[in-house]
Amino acid sequence: MKKASAAAVRPRAALLPHPTDIWNALPAPILLLGPDDGVAIANSAAETFFNVSQAQLIGKGWAHLFPDDSPVRALVAEAREISTDIAAYDLSIEFIGGRRVRADVLVGRLPDRDGWLALSFQPRAVTSLVDRQKGQQGAARSATGVAAMLAHEIKNPLSGIRGAAQLLGESLDQDGQELTGLIISEVDRVRALIDRMEGFTDTRPPALAEENIHAVLGHVRMLAEAGFGHHVQFRERYDPSLPPVLGNRDALVQAFLNLVKNAVEASAPGGTVTLTTAFRQGFRVRAHGTGARISLPLEVCVIDEGEGAPPHIADHLFEPFVSEKRGGTGLGLALVAKVVGDHGGIVEYDRREGRTVFRVLLPLAPEDK
Repeated sequence: MKKASAAAVRPRAALLPHPTDIWNALPAPILLLGPDDGVAIANSAAETFFNVSQAQLIGKGWAHLFPDDSPVRALVAEAREISTDIAAYDLSIEFIGGRRVRADVLVGRLPDRDGWLALSFQPRAVTSLVDRQKGQQGAARSATGVAAMLAHEIKNPLSGIRGAAQLLGESLDQDGQELTGLIISEVDRVRALIDRMEGFTDTRPPALAEENIHAVLGHVRMLAEAGFGHHVQFRERYDPSLPPVLGNRDALVQAFLNLVKNAVEASAPGGTVTLTTAFRQGFRVRAHGTGARISLPLEVCVIDEGEGAPPHIADHLFEPFVSEKRGGTGLGLALVAKVVGDHGGIVEYDRREGRTVFRVLLPLAPEDK
């Protein structure tokens, strides 16, 4: 076999990207630590994850970002003590300042570089997207079955009960009329609940078309400001270059209206609800059932400054009848999960720097060819 000449090899080597470009292209936050635990290199994902520039990480180090009892500190110390690679999964990590994340943490030694370590993080908000999507789809199916049953078995007799109470009230004294009035008001309340649940019973795929997501969000904001959200401030941080989303306008308005209402209810008077959009190129998840990888580059966030959900229900917010609000039905976020799932997207709950973030990821409309 003829040997490749050096001249034939050199052009290929010249085409290779610079190592720094490869380092920054990695999606996981990674720090390269020297023998003294100082930061030698931090990639772009690490700067975003820590919300600190590479220069600051190199100058000030990384350990000051975590409390003394942080599991991250303990893992790095253990990796040095026993001279082996360590991986810990689904850790609750707290930063100085109160921010919390769940992440997998990997500490690896560099071959032939004594004392050098690579510290890598994989946020669980990303690694659990597919499992969360499956859970949301299951929750939506459960809600559909429950709603259909209740709509059929309960709603039909309500008109008869209400009519009978009205007729009975006409022949009673004031005390009796107060009681029949109570019956009527409770019937109306149950009817309103059933009306909301009927949103789950339509299992037909929505009619999708190209929609401007900013027009949808603008309509939602206008509705909120004119009604339930008049006592809070709204802020918008939009990417004006976003292409259209493939969606059903009415369904998207309902879903984002529910998210905004949830944010408003969590906010104090005079508080702020922020709506943001962004394009996340290259963000893909594996579709449940088909195995195909679906691109979900369009991100919409609804952010409030409230206390967030209690830890014991945070992982179940999108299931029907789960609510921390007094008198809440627990259907609003379940309906959001159904609508977003019908659009092939994902909705996520997160706590970040003392703020509650509901993040919706959606596919784009296909380009005309």
